[in-house]
Amino acid sequence: MSDAPIKGTPADWLSDRAVRALIGTALLLPLRPRLALMGGLVSRGIAPAVGWRRRAMANLAHVWPDLPETDRRRIADASADNAGRTMIENYDVAGLRDRMANVPLTGEGAAEVERARAEGRPVMFVTGHFGNYEAPRAALVARGYRVGGLYRPMKNPYFNAHYGRNMHQLSGPVFEQGRRGTTGLFRHMKEGGMAVLLFDVFDGKGAVIDFLGRPAPTALSAAEIALRTGALMIPFFGVRQPDGVSCSAEFEAPVPHGDPIDMMRAATQRLEARIAAHPGQWFWIHRRWKPERQRRRAAERTGP
Repeated sequence: MSDAPIKGTPADWLSDRAVRALIGTALLLPLRPRLALMGGLVSRGIAPAVGWRRRAMANLAHVWPDLPETDRRRIADASADNAGRTMIENYDVAGLRDRMANVPLTGEGAAEVERARAEGRPVMFVTGHFGNYEAPRAALVARGYRVGGLYRPMKNPYFNAHYGRNMHQLSGPVFEQGRRGTTGLFRHMKEGGMAVLLFDVFDGKGAVIDFLGRPAPTALSAAEIALRTGALMIPFFGVRQPDGVSCSAEFEAPVPHGDPIDMMRAATQRLEARIAAHPGQWFWIHRRWKPERQRRRAAERTGP
């Protein structure tokens, strides 16, 4: 991480201090009450206050217009609860790693990962903001794997500084999204490394791939890097269990190499299946589709 002075506004600084205080206080609690506190705080307090619940409800109406409003509200609140639990889990790096050390690696892809390590073949893990997306990575790190990744920087520069440091603590190398970060990740993979990319965020320059039945611009980076480095592309998922505390580590069969769009469409379909099974575990709070922006751009291309 850079030691350069952080440039942000006074409001950024105050917001970051409030978040730091919340995280620090929550980490003093035992695990179960800690997760319950953060899940409840985000779902009942933060999400309604900052518009996340409204956005989640709009996203649900966008993809499932026939879903009753009561069901949309239930899923939106469950999503925010999971987001709060996931955030505080991922700030307890050592705790998450130790908790995942004895969780079995399941799925057809688990044996492929072990084989790739033995052969020195790179692996590109792909996943979405679902369950605890860091749980399978923690399970691998606890078993001696070194798994890097690429993360999207936070808008608040003060928060981003400690968020980035926290990302590095589990395993590295971890790169900030951008040209330099992608180049660093590519070199890591070229040397036989393993890394994770979350592909379910809006990418205005990405290929349009249907996600939950609606067009969603999707980055092709994971597939392109896998093709250029000869890496296996393996979807993995950390599914939160009914107790709200434990998570699985599930590794699916590798996505066959081919056209990058087809590869990312296959990865998208794997994520869609998980969301269908556990709709409250996906981060509906994200701006995944931005339908208004897409309609505006389409109008600009076609003209009056």
